[in-house]
Amino acid sequence: MRRILSTLMAASLAASMLVGCGGSAAGTTGAKTETQAAAQSGGEKAAAPELSLIIASNQTDPKNPYSYGLDKFKEVAEEVSGGKIEVTVHKGTLGENESELVEKLTMGAADMVVSSPGFMTAIGVPEIDIFSLEYLFDSFDHWETCLDGDFGNAMRDIVKEKTGNQFRIMGYWSSSVRDVYAKQAVTKPDDLKGLSIRTQSSSVQQDFFKNCGAIPTTVAWGELYQALQQGVVDGAENDYTNLTQKEHHKTPNGKYISETHHDYTTRLFLMDGNKYDKLTDEQKGWIDKAVEAATAEERAITYKMYDESKEKAKADGAVITEHADIDIDAFKNIAVSIQDSFAESTGMQEQLDMIRKAAK
Repeated sequence: MRRILSTLMAASLAASMLVGCGGSAAGTTGAKTETQAAAQSGGEKAAAPELSLIIASNQTDPKNPYSYGLDKFKEVAEEVSGGKIEVTVHKGTLGENESELVEKLTMGAADMVVSSPGFMTAIGVPEIDIFSLEYLFDSFDHWETCLDGDFGNAMRDIVKEKTGNQFRIMGYWSSSVRDVYAKQAVTKPDDLKGLSIRTQSSSVQQDFFKNCGAIPTTVAWGELYQALQQGVVDGAENDYTNLTQKEHHKTPNGKYISETHHDYTTRLFLMDGNKYDKLTDEQKGWIDKAVEAATAEERAITYKMYDESKEKAKADGAVITEHADIDIDAFKNIAVSIQDSFAESTGMQEQLDMIRKAAK
């Protein structure tokens, strides 16, 4: 239901722009993405912006959900502010590595960036690795309920406190849900025994796959197609959109997609909190409204692309084991012990309980 509501919210926010501003809302794909003076229609000279923002993601594909989200932020921020905010969007042009974007944010070379949470573990925020725990969320609805509720607010507070307000979580974006794809179907943990699986670098994620009997392996994303094609690894894990865009499902060791749904993935739309606090209340209001619209847009596109990418994988001949045919309880039993250990070592039991209660 919340997945449907995200799509409706994106549409309703666009409609409200029409009513509230008395003009036509530009389509997402038509949003300008490079530095350009905003010109008013009818030949009138546009007022100079009082606030200029540079926003960025590491994705170069204009059809990536992040790109749609950033374009929507620009559209809404400039519209509701009457041109008093000028937004420049960079899609991979400030750096294709998230570490580069985070560095630019801290240096003031970017004002808002999209990033995975993991980098914060290296700067004194071990609590952020809760987002890396497998089987933390049961569905997109559960994920949204938690991130848009008390749990999401609690994580904002932790990040603010631990980073001295250097990072403010403006919005929680989705990077879809990750599944295992390999040279054979995987319906239970035993099916992973002895398989080398390309995983993310998080220790809690690697522990999960080790406990399933797999051999977690590090392979650069850009080299993974060849690794799957040549048998360097037996499989990998990612979401339908990413794996089909890179055609991993067309390789011998990526052909079997098993809907383990082990990771409903969170990405953070970040801003320097100290800079945000220096803005006027009016400017904060404009930015907050743009963030709300951008977040709804990014999520809606992510969910839409999940369905489309799954159909593409089927059409291309991938062998899909549906989620209903996976022994989820067996995987969850392994994940829960890792979750409990993480919560104990980081003092995150209260936050973990929030998530578990929301699933009931």
